[in-house]
Amino acid sequence: MQGGQYGAWQLWFDVLIRRIRKGMGVGMVNLQDMGQRAAATKEFLNRLATEEKDRTLLGAADALCRHCGEILAANEKDMEAARRNGMKEGLQDRLKLTEDRVGAMAEGLRQVAALPDCIGEVLEEFTRPNGMHLKKVRVPMGVIGIIYEARPNVTADAFGLCFKTGNAVILKGGSDAIQSNLAIVKVLRNALEQNGIPGDVLQLIADTDRSVTVEFMKLKQYVDLLIPRGSAGLIRSVVENSTIPVIETGTGNCHVYVDRAADLAMAAQIIYNAKTQRIGVCNACESLVVHRDVREAFLPKLAEILAPKKVELRGDERIREILPECTAATEEDYGTEYLDYILSLKTVDSLEEAIRHINHYSTRHSECIVTEDKEAAEKFLKEIDAACVYWNVSTRFTDGFEFGFGAEIGISTQKLHARGPMGLKELTSYKYTIQGDGQVRG
Repeated sequence: MQGGQYGAWQLWFDVLIRRIRKGMGVGMVNLQDMGQRAAATKEFLNRLATEEKDRTLLGAADALCRHCGEILAANEKDMEAARRNGMKEGLQDRLKLTEDRVGAMAEGLRQVAALPDCIGEVLEEFTRPNGMHLKKVRVPMGVIGIIYEARPNVTADAFGLCFKTGNAVILKGGSDAIQSNLAIVKVLRNALEQNGIPGDVLQLIADTDRSVTVEFMKLKQYVDLLIPRGSAGLIRSVVENSTIPVIETGTGNCHVYVDRAADLAMAAQIIYNAKTQRIGVCNACESLVVHRDVREAFLPKLAEILAPKKVELRGDERIREILPECTAATEEDYGTEYLDYILSLKTVDSLEEAIRHINHYSTRHSECIVTEDKEAAEKFLKEIDAACVYWNVSTRFTDGFEFGFGAEIGISTQKLHARGPMGLKELTSYKYTIQGDGQVRG
């Protein structure tokens, strides 16, 4: 039996067994109940004043700092399991919490509290010839579901952004981070309740069985929007199986193009940062595109600066003429998000070829050109199809915190409703309010 067939069969079997167990009264998560409880908080959230939301967020931030030790102890259990299971270094880095990272989670909540409350914002306002006055007003989505993998910081970020926008949230984290997520949610729910807020505005699905994830994707009766954040496989599964509307967050096969007019010292520093600052994140550089005219001057410098990090280079024939130690790149390399100390390299003869190559292999996340040629930069910025396109800036800045959003739900690589780092406004919808003085339609 083929792998895909086996996967589908196994998934069906898991769901069947789950339903049998549920019928036997074996302790299972009740997603319907969770959905109902989340939906029941919508009216309460809709009535909350901005001051109440901000006070609660600041209290939650303080609570994270006070309970940092408990959170780190729980995270260490996840890290022990990760090491035991041979998790890749880059993924371990995404999973690991430190005192500074917990502090950053708290600071994210504080920044969200400091942002203007967009709920109730009037987006448009106009009067029709018959005297009807229309307003287009920003409103919460309602209940947001988030499915994510080994990124425990997402737990706090998702809560903060959803709460500020008047949304309840149901979280489904991966099994790799379950202990961390449980600890963080416990702290946040206690902070909510201490501020007179129902704890059910934040819920975590603790059951890590994959069939639960499939069931969660079908909870359309209660969940208004579903956001997946993680591997390409996870995102594809949610997009293909969910009955709930989905905002697709993308993987990051991010490129840096070193143009013929590049400042080569700047280029080396940008690539070093984008590739090595954190390897297990979606905005890390995975592929380098180099103009033929600068390869001889640039590539040895690049290899030298990357050597201490032991970055494996995989390049085409013209790259290997300059760097004989470089491994031959395959077609697969150019389309791979490594999340590792590996970098693919491609030589191009023109800016146009660079744009074609990047647009072909890009996951539409973050792309960069390094050049002193303004005309070339503007052409690149215009023609590259990605959520974020950079000129002389590391791709590592594609991040809600760095964009001033306080935090982010994820990086949307689609074009419907939201694109790029998703902050407060991307978690809202709108409605029209119409005021008149007795108008009727003839």
